[in-house]
Amino acid sequence: MKEFINYISDPIFSFWIMLIGFYLMLKNYRKVGTKKFLYISSTIAVATFIWMFQDPNFKTIITLPDNIPISILMVTVFYFTWHCMHKMAVNDARIEEGLTPLEGTPENREKVWCWPNLVYTELFTIIAGTIFLCVWAIIFKAPLEEPANPTWAPNPAKAPWYFLGLQEMLVYFDPWMAGVILPGLIVVGLILIPYIDTNPKGNGYYTFKERKLAITLFLFGWLVLWVYLIIIGTFLRGPNWTFYGPFEYWDFHKVVAENNINLSEIMWIKFLGVGLPNNMYLREIFGILLTFAYLLATPFILTKFNFKKGPLKFLNSITTGLNDLKEKVGTIRYYIYIFLLISMSALPIKMILRWVLQLKYIIALPELELNL
Repeated sequence: MKEFINYISDPIFSFWIMLIGFYLMLKNYRKVGTKKFLYISSTIAVATFIWMFQDPNFKTIITLPDNIPISILMVTVFYFTWHCMHKMAVNDARIEEGLTPLEGTPENREKVWCWPNLVYTELFTIIAGTIFLCVWAIIFKAPLEEPANPTWAPNPAKAPWYFLGLQEMLVYFDPWMAGVILPGLIVVGLILIPYIDTNPKGNGYYTFKERKLAITLFLFGWLVLWVYLIIIGTFLRGPNWTFYGPFEYWDFHKVVAENNINLSEIMWIKFLGVGLPNNMYLREIFGILLTFAYLLATPFILTKFNFKKGPLKFLNSITTGLNDLKEKVGTIRYYIYIFLLISMSALPIKMILRWVLQLKYIIALPELELNL
């Protein structure tokens, strides 16, 4: 069982498990949002954790001072995601019955004074937070290491937990792409959301049925493309940033051979059987054309093709939402939204290409410091 868990924990498999779980969670959100599901899943999770904690390798990794907050993060993310699903399921059922959401009922619309109600709540929260931090500092030692030494670096050298997602992205992208371009698009995209998506439904109350596209994309970016990468970088990346299963001993001498090649090498050398052209643009012409096709054709495919039947049926809710969005917000804001969407989708696509084709770069132009 431990060997099997180590095997499927590899991102090559665990990413697909995460995608399937994400799809099933949204498809069955009304069942997921029940208290019965919370009790059963929590019991299974606790029992599984107790069993896994008996393994010395897992116990060593999970009890590192740096990793304990990430364990708390996993628990809180699970609970609050369920809490939102529960609220959405209840409200959607009420809306279907012609009732107002719970947030619109008279007992929930009652207003209270900022003083003393809000101020007292904030005061108690500050006190509780201070007590928690003091107890935490007493029980757990600060993960401080020796003074900086330019001749020695820790292995594995990991960023703070909130940057581990970016550090994991460096496996699949060039540093300027993973460290500058994609984070920049994330920040800009978050700023633009209220100016692009002007749908008034869902304002002030929980709902999934009325905001399927927005909630699906947000949860995908948050759970699949951020929390999942943080978990991988925290618990499953060991010395030399090599993957280790949760029950696997961190061997500093472990070496994993990877033969990653660029798209130009696949096309010119393997497919056409000729050498790489000397002209850098001709050499990367396949990657350039593929990139432009992805940027230009994807908006057309998402809005024009029908995904109601076949293996891509799960895309139907996205395409339907995009078509509705285009009619409501106009062409300019729609294409800005699409650009941000396909930029976000570039991460899982590049990850899959790395695993399946051992693809390093789609466009490799080191002469221009442009690697994509």
